[in-house]
Amino acid sequence: MKKRPEEHRAGSRTPPPASGVEDDPGAGPDRDDGPTGPGAPTGRPGPSATTAPDPDRPPVRRGRPRSEAAERAIVEATLRLIEEGVPLSDLSIERIARTAGVGKATIYRRWEGKEALLVDVVRSLDPEDPPLPGTSLRDDLVVLMENIHRRGLAKRSSALLVSVFAQMQSYPRLWEMHHRVSVLPRRLQMDEVLRRGIADGEIRDDLDFDLLGDLFVGPILVRTVLRPEVVWAKDSAEQIVDAVLAGVRPPRWPSS
Repeated sequence: MKKRPEEHRAGSRTPPPASGVEDDPGAGPDRDDGPTGPGAPTGRPGPSATTAPDPDRPPVRRGRPRSEAAERAIVEATLRLIEEGVPLSDLSIERIARTAGVGKATIYRRWEGKEALLVDVVRSLDPEDPPLPGTSLRDDLVVLMENIHRRGLAKRSSALLVSVFAQMQSYPRLWEMHHRVSVLPRRLQMDEVLRRGIADGEIRDDLDFDLLGDLFVGPILVRTVLRPEVVWAKDSAEQIVDAVLAGVRPPRWPSS
């Protein structure tokens, strides 16, 4: 005998349909991905919005789409709280959500926790790195050195970044996440440029690889951290690259 679809026998291994909506990422009181307030769009289609499904269109994600406006509001709210002097230890997802005018679920759909959010907040203050020209080893290294100096100068001149970095070092997990997300990709980019120089015979292959990278970055860190009073000239990056390359090129490399 054919079972009716609405029938659910006692003792069946299949559980009855749940009455809650936990599995729906767009359900619940925090489902709005945008800032709340008067005039905020509801995102609910009207009666005339119903159309036949298009077989060529990719399946629609459940829940409302991620809102860039909500993400900006969350980041700006976090920055505002830090600027007001709220220490990192007192920042909570609930407080950030209240300041941003969004629900906590909106934050958790984007970041796994407070540490991940703070890493993105700090990264939003970093100046954007221009792409490498790819014309030569020297040209790529010069751009990399200029990028490093620009970021170091921004961190030194920003009281907000100075405060955040000082506090981050007291939170090993937060510091590790910042290093993995913001510092390591840039180091890997430089490693790729140096390995290409070694493969092309422009750099000796008998040098300690980590030391090789430090030879380029070291002078910039000294100028930025230990000797900030020294003026960074327009061609300082070129001077550093040319001086280091002169010492690490193979003995028979033709002089430029």
